[in-house]
Amino acid sequence: MRLQGLVPDAQWKETQKHEQWYIGDTYHLAIGQGDFLVTPLQIARMTLYFATNGKWLMPHVVASLRDVATSLSDGPNIDPEHVATVREGMRATITAGSAKSLQNLPVTSAGKTGTAQWSTGKPPHAWFTGWAPYENPEIVVTVLVEEGNEGSTVSVPIAKEMIRFWMEHLKGQASHSTAIHTSH
Repeated sequence: MRLQGLVPDAQWKETQKHEQWYIGDTYHLAIGQGDFLVTPLQIARMTLYFATNGKWLMPHVVASLRDVATSLSDGPNIDPEHVATVREGMRATITAGSAKSLQNLPVTSAGKTGTAQWSTGKPPHAWFTGWAPYENPEIVVTVLVEEGNEGSTVSVPIAKEMIRFWMEHLKGQASHSTAIHTSH
């Protein structure tokens, strides 16, 4: 089974739901709600794009951080000014927003919390994605806790511990933006 994301549009909604597209659909899409669907790896890769100022890198799942080659591919080619704006916003999530608890790490970071509503009868999924250090990224962390409620209260503390572990045990072992290290 291949997992894919979905960025719905008017044609998709007409074909799949037999409904027209409303401005509210656009609003939902803009904040990642509604029928928008992504995998954690897709979020990690897009986070890496913003962390590296627009480099579209192929993620690697590795057992060791040695000898990981960077592979560039064609990406979304977002205007550099927009990339800079997103980077600033993701930094503000740490300095003044919903992930302030990451401020007490001895490394700068940026990120985005999220709450993905998926059911009317069950709690939403809790998200966080981010990178560290902000200025010269070495790690991207994406945390999804199914039915975890809010990203700021559930996923951010997990990400904080992952970044702390990286700082204490792995920092500097991989060259800039070459690997996504995963742990279970």
